[in-house]
Amino acid sequence: MLEIRNLSKRYGDLQAVDDVSFDVPAGRMVGFVGPNGAGKSTTMRSIFGLVAPEAGTITWNGSEVDTKTREVFGYMPEQRGLYPKMPIAAQVAYFAELKGVDRKTATARAEEILGSLDLEDRLKDPLEKLSHGNQQRVQLAVSLCTNPELLVLDEPFNGLDPVAVNTLQDVLEARVEAGTGVLFSSHQLDLVERLCDELVIILGGRIVATGSVHDVRRSAGVHSLEIELAEPAAALEAAVAPFASPEHLSIEDGRVASLTVTDSVDLEAALAAVRGVGDVTRFDYGLPSLQDVFTELAVAHSNGSSREEVAS
Repeated sequence: MLEIRNLSKRYGDLQAVDDVSFDVPAGRMVGFVGPNGAGKSTTMRSIFGLVAPEAGTITWNGSEVDTKTREVFGYMPEQRGLYPKMPIAAQVAYFAELKGVDRKTATARAEEILGSLDLEDRLKDPLEKLSHGNQQRVQLAVSLCTNPELLVLDEPFNGLDPVAVNTLQDVLEARVEAGTGVLFSSHQLDLVERLCDELVIILGGRIVATGSVHDVRRSAGVHSLEIELAEPAAALEAAVAPFASPEHLSIEDGRVASLTVTDSVDLEAALAAVRGVGDVTRFDYGLPSLQDVFTELAVAHSNGSSREEVAS
């Protein structure tokens, strides 16, 4: 398990990371979510000694992380650090050798990993000949080349098409099933919600929510409500408006109302109000999406308030 405790880092007047604590257990995928400048990359770089925090500890299985420990870590930074003119298979093998893997094993492992990422027909191509998405796959292959026990990925899905996203998802899920701990940051909250076991939300350098994805969504104290009519009705918005705040209400094609409601909403009254303007074909009530929860937290943070952290 990776344990981060009370991590703090300042750049001049900017408190980039402020008393950050969370865990990345073995065999779990942890999503690290926050806007640009929230402290995600600084935290990740601290794990690899690329940033020196002023306070806090980072331990692996109870021991302080050092150069030797990092040999069992895989890291995919948001900015690429690869060689444009070097063939991709040779490049992945080279990075494996830098971490102590013998050349024969490194070569075989590079070809195997690149094959799992659907790049088996590009092994001898230089990196610069590949598309942005395929270069992203090569960067991931480098992070996997030592069969790491911990993977730290900074925006791994950035720029990938849906097919590439599915390929990467399959690879990561296989690693997690084999016992690897995965920490990855992403702005694509639908992916985080779908893939992750645990979630860490950071705003302004401070952790504002942690726990399972379900618990974080449940902690919002609100639910999503979607109502669909058989036919468009001009009065639909007026019928549902009393049950939602204006910023959490949208109407699509005059038929579908999507709103966020508090836990105390009177669902029978809401249903009766909508039935008064048309025939209801769908009435879905459930937890808010991760996007809705994140938006709520971001608004609260910008207003100088915060919701109590969710216990994992």
